[in-house]
Amino acid sequence: MAHRTPNAVELHGVTAGYGRTTVLEGVAAVLPRGRATALVGPNGSGKSTLLGVLAGVHAPAAGLLKRHHRERPALVVQRSSVPDALPITVRETVAMGRWAHLGPWRRPRARDRAVVAACIDRLGITDLADRPLGGLSGGQRQRALLAQGLAQESDLLLLDEPSTGLDTGAQEVIQRVLEEVAGEGVTVVYATHDADSALRAHHRLHLRNGRITAEAATAAPPARVPDEVA
Repeated sequence: MAHRTPNAVELHGVTAGYGRTTVLEGVAAVLPRGRATALVGPNGSGKSTLLGVLAGVHAPAAGLLKRHHRERPALVVQRSSVPDALPITVRETVAMGRWAHLGPWRRPRARDRAVVAACIDRLGITDLADRPLGGLSGGQRQRALLAQGLAQESDLLLLDEPSTGLDTGAQEVIQRVLEEVAGEGVTVVYATHDADSALRAHHRLHLRNGRITAEAATAAPPARVPDEVA
């Protein structure tokens, strides 16, 4: 029987950027399977670019990415990336997460509708299902986008600053759901500036100037939060 690696993704000397600007340089790291990994570091450290590389939407200029997950990665964008004027309801937003399963021109099946309803319920926004996405608060909108990501039923869930700028209640809902899905075997990777959120992850990668400066597993909250988190 073939050995099954405990890692969902392995990065070996990955370099990536935009045009002549290098953002990530020689990144070597592993993402443990079925665990939550927090990407921490100051603005411009390369967190979003690393998520793009992991999502497969940004090709590395050099290095090797070894994937050991089965499904297409699910990338949850920041709520600010979605225009307010987009004429789409919460239910339609979440249903977009099923498109990869449906293929072109196929109508949603009963199971697709059930998955969408379950994801909406999991994020506590069932009463908002028929509301326009653009009319929601920041926390409600981010929960809708996370529900869309969950609806993809991927085993690799990527999130870019999922709780930045949200109130405490919305932050806790999102953090709790991320911990739940990691407990169900999904590999979760999220960029964050929040120290408490970072320390609740199983695993942390600290970035600065496009490089991994530290890697840590969380056994217990450290006495001092690393500078890169702040």
